[in-house]
Amino acid sequence: MANPSQLGFQDASSPIMEELIEFHDHALMVALMICSLVLYLLTLMLMEKLSSNTVDAQEVELIWTILPAIVLILLALPSLQILYMMDELDEPDLTLKAIGHQWYWSYEYTDFKDLSFDSYMTPTTDLLPGHFRLLEVDHRVTIPMESPIRIIITADDVLHSWTVPTLGVKTDAIPGRLNQTSFITTRPGVFYGQCSEICGANHSFMPIVVESTPLSHFETWSLLLTS
Repeated sequence: MANPSQLGFQDASSPIMEELIEFHDHALMVALMICSLVLYLLTLMLMEKLSSNTVDAQEVELIWTILPAIVLILLALPSLQILYMMDELDEPDLTLKAIGHQWYWSYEYTDFKDLSFDSYMTPTTDLLPGHFRLLEVDHRVTIPMESPIRIIITADDVLHSWTVPTLGVKTDAIPGRLNQTSFITTRPGVFYGQCSEICGANHSFMPIVVESTPLSHFETWSLLLTS
């Protein structure tokens, strides 16, 4: 959950989000070094008189041609690694299907015989103490902690986007198409997200709430809903 006036990312709750934050910090450090070098060279050129060394220097031209290529490689390699990690699906323990509607989400637990529900935003007048306005729902998505989860995402009417920042998940929900992604929660907690694709008048009122619990609690929850 983000805090007021927060400048950085939310605390990571999945290995993918931890990798994304580390890559973000890595890219910022590279950008900082580049800006510092350019500022130093600009200052040097403005403070000193032009000479033949600055007008014609093939060695310098060679360096500023090769150096950006090396920088791009240093950025591309970890980026490609994270992309492959995000697309990898290795024997998930649970498969969840999310269907976007105007303006609510439907969820189906495909590994269970009859476990599905609609998730609507909780009206402000019905909020309990400690719940967040415009972020709380009447039925939360409950998943087991430290278990690979595959989520299949689609839409029933218009474009939506199933997004939970702290899990590092953002996948478009497209009518007539199934998109899939996966994640693992590393700690118990309640994680909030929202539809991130403009989908109509009530786009701001279809939140996503994922509750990560120990496996024993998840089994009890699923038995209560299926019984």
